[in-house]
Amino acid sequence: MGGEQFEQKEETQGSPELLQSLRSKATELLLREEWEESIQLYTKFIDLSRIQITNLAGSDPDSIHKLKKSLCLALCNRAEARARLHDSSEAMRDCEQALEIENTHFKTLLCKGKVLLGLSKYSSALECFKTALLDPQASESVTEYMEKCKKLEFQGKTGAFDLSDWILSGFRGITPELAEFIGSVEIKKSEASGRGLFATKNIVVGALVLVTKGVATERGILGSEESGEKAQMIMWKNFVEEVTKSVRRCDRTRRLVSSLSTGEEEEKLEIPDISLFRPEQAFETCGEDLDMEKLLSILDVNSLVEDAVSAKVLGKNKEYYGVGLWTLASFMNHSCLPNARRVHVGDYAVVHASRDIKAGEEITFAYFDVLSSPLEKRKEMAESWGFSCGCNRCKFESLLSVANQEIREFEMGLERGVDAGNAVYTVEEGMKRWKVKGKDKGLLRASYWGVYEEVYNSERLMRRWGRKVPTMEVVVDSVSDVIGSDERLLKMLVEGMKQKKNGGCSGNIAEMERIMKLGKGVYGKVVSKKKALKTLLGLE
Repeated sequence: MGGEQFEQKEETQGSPELLQSLRSKATELLLREEWEESIQLYTKFIDLSRIQITNLAGSDPDSIHKLKKSLCLALCNRAEARARLHDSSEAMRDCEQALEIENTHFKTLLCKGKVLLGLSKYSSALECFKTALLDPQASESVTEYMEKCKKLEFQGKTGAFDLSDWILSGFRGITPELAEFIGSVEIKKSEASGRGLFATKNIVVGALVLVTKGVATERGILGSEESGEKAQMIMWKNFVEEVTKSVRRCDRTRRLVSSLSTGEEEEKLEIPDISLFRPEQAFETCGEDLDMEKLLSILDVNSLVEDAVSAKVLGKNKEYYGVGLWTLASFMNHSCLPNARRVHVGDYAVVHASRDIKAGEEITFAYFDVLSSPLEKRKEMAESWGFSCGCNRCKFESLLSVANQEIREFEMGLERGVDAGNAVYTVEEGMKRWKVKGKDKGLLRASYWGVYEEVYNSERLMRRWGRKVPTMEVVVDSVSDVIGSDERLLKMLVEGMKQKKNGGCSGNIAEMERIMKLGKGVYGKVVSKKKALKTLLGLE
């Protein structure tokens, strides 16, 4: 259904019968949620109404007044339909035009407020709802929208998020709606690659770095290897289509996506100010067209998989494979000494410090598994991602490997398969001879974590080697100190405590504090209640 049936009547431009018919049909389509079709007819009605108002100028004030009221409502309804299609830029333009006709139009204020809320412009949305509340038509829902704006505005300013109650409920109910938040960070040139995200203040482990809503996300269930690959291809196609729609329909989104790297000429890229990513920034039209070739390159370089080595998915989405685009998080480079992780909640990526971060330090993710991955393996993985890593860990291990034939022989032995206890003992004794001290011990222990894990998980190996190798707690502390909190380190501590409890021994306070600190590094301080964190860790 569309406007074709009215084409033959256009010679009567603006006749009352035609306008009434157009408005009725458009409203019917709106109520049936046929958004695109209703937009077509409202557009025809709006265009003809404007022609009629121009034709009647200075001759019939009453008719002009009635036409303007109808025009205001039509613009509002078209804005509603466009908002349902996530065409926020055009929806906002319609709202502004409607309010020029009647600046206190209740339905338009409500629509504009909801569009602004969807754009994370909480204070601007709140002003719309405050004005709408003065109208006699206002119901309790307007007050609810106002409270929602206040809550999200507070979250966005303070970073005071807490998912504890949702976790304790077993993730029942609606996924919490979060505010967008940007912490003490800035974008600068990175020694690692192109541009990066840097801390402007010290950030403690678990503290929020940023919360950002995805431009688009796509999720699905993967089957066997062959069907899984096919499913991923379909998901990618759908994901590209959703991003394309978002870019075309929202000026701000197009501007943000355009600022991302295509993977070429990194050194020539402009350094955007962090304020560009703050939702309350004024609307600006992006002058640059984003062609499909450039967009595909941007998505290839910047898209993130939800269930990644540096991420956790909370709620019902953990059952699915998901891919998405989160613009500000895309500026975070890889390091084999990562200091940040993310938690995915609905369409939001919640990024937090996985270890203490100093002011001026670059904030990084691990793009691939950096635990139990020696230098050569990490080089191969980095190459598959299209870059080479020059972090301090890689530099240290490269120099050590070049100068030490013993390490190369040890790694060849690992590939052939050796006794894990003997391997751990060899590394620990070797570090004494190689004069590896302090935090550098954690680097090698992280690279050979696999054999350490095998020893600590085996009663037989611990009986044989337990007195000759460091305790599990010492190794976990040294590894997490350099690569940040990791779920496997956390799991090992938790299992160790459970075994002690099963054996009739209660864990001490220091052990629980160590577990809770690592837990904050994995899940972040958005899980503020100890009971909620213990629930996630399987300790409740």
